Amino acid sequence: MIIKWDREGRSGDRDTAQAEQTCKRAAQYVRMSTEHQQYSTDNQAEALAKYAEARGYVIVKTYADDGKSGLNIAGRGALQLLLQDIQSGAADFEAVLVYDVSRWGRFQDPDEAASYELSCRRAGVVVHYCAEQFENDGSIGSSIIKTVKRAMAGEYSRELSVKVFAGQANLIRLGFRQGGQAGFGLRRVLVNQDGERKGELGAGEHKSIQTDRVLLEPGPESEQAIVREIFSRFVAGETENEIASDLNRRDVRSEGDRNWNRAIIHHMLINEKYVGHNVWGRTSFKLKQAHRQISPDEWIRCDNAFSPVIEQSKFNAAKAIIEARSASWSDDAMLDQLRVILAGNGSLTGLIIDEYDDSPSSGCYRSRFGSLLRAYALVGFKPDHDYRYIQINRSLNAMYPQILESCMTGLRRRGNRVDENDAESILTLNNQVRLSVSIARCMQTGAGSLRWKLRLDNRAAVDLTLLIRMDAANVQALDYYVIPKIAIADAILTLCEHNGLGLDAYRRKTLDLCFDIFRRAALRKAA
Repeated sequence: MIIKWDREGRSGDRDTAQAEQTCKRAAQYVRMSTEHQQYSTDNQAEALAKYAEARGYVIVKTYADDGKSGLNIAGRGALQLLLQDIQSGAADFEAVLVYDVSRWGRFQDPDEAASYELSCRRAGVVVHYCAEQFENDGSIGSSIIKTVKRAMAGEYSRELSVKVFAGQANLIRLGFRQGGQAGFGLRRVLVNQDGERKGELGAGEHKSIQTDRVLLEPGPESEQAIVREIFSRFVAGETENEIASDLNRRDVRSEGDRNWNRAIIHHMLINEKYVGHNVWGRTSFKLKQAHRQISPDEWIRCDNAFSPVIEQSKFNAAKAIIEARSASWSDDAMLDQLRVILAGNGSLTGLIIDEYDDSPSSGCYRSRFGSLLRAYALVGFKPDHDYRYIQINRSLNAMYPQILESCMTGLRRRGNRVDENDAESILTLNNQVRLSVSIARCMQTGAGSLRWKLRLDNRAAVDLTLLIRMDAANVQALDYYVIPKIAIADAILTLCEHNGLGLDAYRRKTLDLCFDIFRRAALRKAA
């Protein structure tokens, strides 16, 4: 009897209870980004159903991430819930079915994908990649293929990122708009591939045909008049706050039916779209790794791409005032002003800085000091960040002498002569083997996986390294690695929760098991 299960794990057969008793229970994880239509979640679910039927599984639950990138775990609520259910013991299944390695994720660090699979396996749940040509059985062959597949999945995203960026940059140079709201006094217009106007796009509306393009054009005359008024009043000597207060008093609404404030006015005064220039790529968030500011000479632009709302001379005059306002400030004066802003608000952000009249903008601070974070540090402000590692390092440093003494005692009990080189913290065994003892602090990535980093001292020619990995709380040892020099090619070795046979073969659960490696044995005298 063939039992068909829908994507929620429900059976249409009346013998459901009997089937669940005789079949192995499994969950399925499906994910679709926007890169390949053939990888729709429905198609994946169909392939997984066939795999389950052939292997004697019954799919009892579905976790689906529709339209989610596989670059990281952030935003993938279904995968997060799946891992949470497994790790908490709430999962009522023994396997997870996934279409292929790339559906699990296109992580830029292959170890991240491995760490999530390891957490499943440790909880007794096996991950099956149903469309792959290898069995995920833990063999050396499957481990090698799986690692290569993970690296290929990440590389695909990197190559796609380069191609997409090049395509977007080309469209910007042709004068087309790439994402974002139009802004007060402007409107987004949809045109076809021949440049013919098709209509205006409202707030939240997007094009539906791939070959269509978006341009900017001036909005209603009433809004254009407000934009021209803002620039004229600013050039005449009024501040952003004064202009915003007057517009609010007159009940003039900003974009999105909001009140005006200094930041909105300021960003309008420095935005070149009001003079018809199409500028893109001021910041970068490639592969969802890290936001960074791009130098102005690297921005992608097309001047005179669409009809201006104000004349270039008026924009240049406003720009000159803003630049002169910051140029007249010395570094010390800017930092003093930043301290005043910090004292008045209790914290600092770009928006808070931009709200202050007669003060350099957040952009000026970035330009002058390289980044806002460096400016914050110079005035003693620390943004929300986890600095507990400083205290953890102090605790581990205090713990180190006791651990080193325990190692020396344990080695001596195995019949070894142990000498300590105080200058290098190296133990010499029997005048032959040099052993380094290191403690690795546990770190948690943004995705929640664990990492340990070992920094090797190239000046110390050691034969073996005894690495002590701390637990997630950095309170007690998790496990131990006795690693020969030949197995470590780099000066910095990063370990994840599961590292493959190449490194985990050197892992021991207790310190005594490590010491047993060094137990001396008497040899019989040859006849």
